[in-house]
Amino acid sequence: MTRLILATRNTGKITELRSILTEAGLPHDLVGADTYPDIPDVKETGVTFAENALLKAHALARATGLPAVADDSGLCVDVLGGAPGIFSARWSGTHGDDKANLDLLLAQLSDIADEHRGAFFACAAALALPDGTERVVEGRLMGTLRHTPAGTNGFGYDPILQPEDETRTCAELSPAEKNAISHRGKAFRALVPVVRELLG
Repeated sequence: MTRLILATRNTGKITELRSILTEAGLPHDLVGADTYPDIPDVKETGVTFAENALLKAHALARATGLPAVADDSGLCVDVLGGAPGIFSARWSGTHGDDKANLDLLLAQLSDIADEHRGAFFACAAALALPDGTERVVEGRLMGTLRHTPAGTNGFGYDPILQPEDETRTCAELSPAEKNAISHRGKAFRALVPVVRELLG
């Protein structure tokens, strides 16, 4: 059984990818970065989601000698030319302050009419092998931005993105409902044939 390492300490992400691989009949031993605590965190210096995912995957593959998967994701707003994009987690200037990021974005869009509030969550997922082989796939969750947050599930910008064909925000969906349509879920599922091709 090939061991595969996912560049995250988020148990939810590990569980999600593990279940996707299992459903596809790929019996890989998937572990998170916590399994190798001495590996330093990688600075996300890329200018695209794909570049950041590849940076993390290659660093992990080099450090462990194992095939590595990494992802990078964020919110892309049409009228902001795709921003906050790779800066989604630090849009307000402080990394990971969800409320400040959300409040700033809503303030910036306060006078934007409903028909111009298109946005999507994007996720790039990369697989890198120790020999330098790499592949990147992407997933998107298209939607529109609400004027006020709704829902308590999820995190980040989930309370303001209303997916296409849905009357609720991502934060009002159950975890199972969200995983079924999420950008990360789509990207991880798109990785299945890549894993099959490169790892068997």
